[in-house]
Amino acid sequence: MLNDLRVSLLAAFAMTVVASTCARAEILIAVAGPITGQNVFRGEQIQQGAEMAVAHINARGGVLGENVRLIVGDDGCFPDQAVAVANKLVSDGVVFVAGHTCSHSSIPASKIYEEAGIIMISPASTNPRLTDEGGDNVFRVCGRDDQQGIVAGDYLADAWGDKKIAILHDNSTYGKGLADETRKQLNKRGVQEAMYEAYVPGKWDYSQLVSGMQSASIDVFYLGGYAAEAALILRQARVLDDQVQLVGGDSLTTDEFWMITGPAGEGTLVTFGPDPRANAEAAPVVKQFRDQGFEPSGYTLHTYAAVRVWAEAVEKAGSLDLEAVIKSLRSHEFQTVFGEIGFDDNGDVTAPGYIWYIWKNGEYVPLE
Repeated sequence: MLNDLRVSLLAAFAMTVVASTCARAEILIAVAGPITGQNVFRGEQIQQGAEMAVAHINARGGVLGENVRLIVGDDGCFPDQAVAVANKLVSDGVVFVAGHTCSHSSIPASKIYEEAGIIMISPASTNPRLTDEGGDNVFRVCGRDDQQGIVAGDYLADAWGDKKIAILHDNSTYGKGLADETRKQLNKRGVQEAMYEAYVPGKWDYSQLVSGMQSASIDVFYLGGYAAEAALILRQARVLDDQVQLVGGDSLTTDEFWMITGPAGEGTLVTFGPDPRANAEAAPVVKQFRDQGFEPSGYTLHTYAAVRVWAEAVEKAGSLDLEAVIKSLRSHEFQTVFGEIGFDDNGDVTAPGYIWYIWKNGEYVPLE
């Protein structure tokens, strides 16, 4: 009887050890961004990209022999919510975050990850402050607004230097930052904007702003902000038979923009990085997304790349140790859907900058 009890206890102990080992035999990572709310289309892109990357990593044996499990954090593109999400992810025990997307959310969240010693690679936050002020743990696979603003300002000066230009922004870290960088380059080229004005995001009626541009005889307006407001402003301009040209940044590369504008969005110009969907390295991944009924536009493949780069950096380091992974990220080149990329000492990606796209027939395509 006593022997049977001992056997039972030993068996129970062994099962507990096995169960505990299995519970630890996975690595927790996260993707964080606007999974709900006004920027949900961008959130869908990053979630789809991260999920596909994790599926591919696990299909190849995981990271350091362990499966990777993805947690999704919804910050709604709100700074306070982003901080709450970051704290929750820290308590969950994640070792890496692909996110966040909106700069005004990414910057405060990055401070939480820095303190906790968690690697952060943003797929979409373009404000320079993210890496300029961030810790050694902060990286991004997208460009910066001081790069994007130079491209936009030069084009405005070259194409509309003798016309009336308005520069609008939504007062967000991203929107105002991008608008100001564009304005700075435009002014550097000797062109003064006819209007510089902030608008309130989240409204449905921008007729007063549109009327103001009409009264000022604005020929082209550059918008630093997000897709929904840009689309509404443009559509309301067309209702008033105003053929003003819209020029914007990378945030306008979502289906939401065309869903709101419809044909009114035809001819809108936007800056964005070279589209990885055109790369041979990305072809199998793009096909898999499309076979599943999802078009990997915008920052989908950036997020896919961010997760894969982290996994490869860990493998090269042979460890999840923070300093080892940081060193690995800074000292190696990585084969991605963009081609070969690396990171500079600031955490910024060493990849091509921004090019021009035009919205045609419901999609943004490279400007010829």
